[in-house]
Amino acid sequence: MITNTMHDQSSQMPVHDMPAYRLGTDGMGVVQPVRKIIHVDMDAFYASVEQRDNPELRGKPLAVGGSAARGVVAAASYEARTFGVHSAMPSVTAKRKCPDLIFVPPRFEVYRQVSQQIREIFAEYTPLIEPLSLDEAYLDVTENLKGMDIATEIALEIRAKIKAVTGLNASAGISYNKFLAKMASDLNKPNGQAVITPKNGPGFVEALPVKKFHGVGPATAERMKRHGIETGLDLKSKSLAFLQQNFGKSGPYFYGIARGVDERRVRADRIRKSVGAEDTFVEDIGDLDLAKAELRPLAEKVWRYCEAHDITGKTITVKIKYSDFTQATRSQTVSGAVSGVDQMLEIAESLLASVFPFKRPVRLLGITLSSLNTEESGQEPQLALGL
Repeated sequence: MITNTMHDQSSQMPVHDMPAYRLGTDGMGVVQPVRKIIHVDMDAFYASVEQRDNPELRGKPLAVGGSAARGVVAAASYEARTFGVHSAMPSVTAKRKCPDLIFVPPRFEVYRQVSQQIREIFAEYTPLIEPLSLDEAYLDVTENLKGMDIATEIALEIRAKIKAVTGLNASAGISYNKFLAKMASDLNKPNGQAVITPKNGPGFVEALPVKKFHGVGPATAERMKRHGIETGLDLKSKSLAFLQQNFGKSGPYFYGIARGVDERRVRADRIRKSVGAEDTFVEDIGDLDLAKAELRPLAEKVWRYCEAHDITGKTITVKIKYSDFTQATRSQTVSGAVSGVDQMLEIAESLLASVFPFKRPVRLLGITLSSLNTEESGQEPQLALGL
């Protein structure tokens, strides 16, 4: 079943949760506990912090980011989202969609402080916390520090504590794996939660459009459509060999999630080795200038993450994947830390130019910053713009 918990956080409402045990999948007949995974996602985090701290911004369309011609929206309030404004959108486009849009500069130090408050609340319930960014994380509460059996009750408590401590709303998804917990957290946004149980997980996935799958970007969804794949059921009908042939290393992942299976564990204290972003193009690119133009949004996305997490690095790597799925990488290491997005972009453009003329049209470009110096090595970024 899929249980939606709406905005009322009353503990007296009926709560449904996953069964306590299922048969293990190792073929040995060993009974294993169902994993209970919560994905907590703060609602319009940066924008909500700004509206919390400045009452004059409440109820108004707000974007966190730069309003200059080359600025990018880092976050948008729900009032702005009704106009179609969203994160990673060029500021000029956002202003065109919403003429009354208010821009405020980001305050990453404040966001980090609030994020730490939220992380401390998580730690009251489980040590198995996998942050994805400042505003979202996976929690494995199968065996939790409170001895609570019902994961939905844990999610309700966590959301209530976040509200009490920070004044901010959080949404949550509860399920038996990370993929479905992530999907569930979007079902009742903002300020709600939902459960996807083992019984109904596969059916939920079958009915879902693949363009809504976490991990399927617009370009991948378009390629799937060309293969007749528009829903989870369509994806399930394809063999593992077919998915590997047409989607490379992502094939086994797509094969599993089409069946409601995701064996990835919640991994606490992952050591970050790099921060990267990549994009797959709807149409392959053969022109160097067009390819260089695609590097800027990638560099800006990487640098925004680095600024938000006090990360510096020395090595820039550009990844080029060609139309036949072969790929090349080029790297350059500077003597000191990369100073900013402009230096990152300059190096990336030079690296890209070193493989021109391209041996085949380019279908994907990526930029990665490594040789990191960071105080938050426990976080693993999720920065891909598409697969």
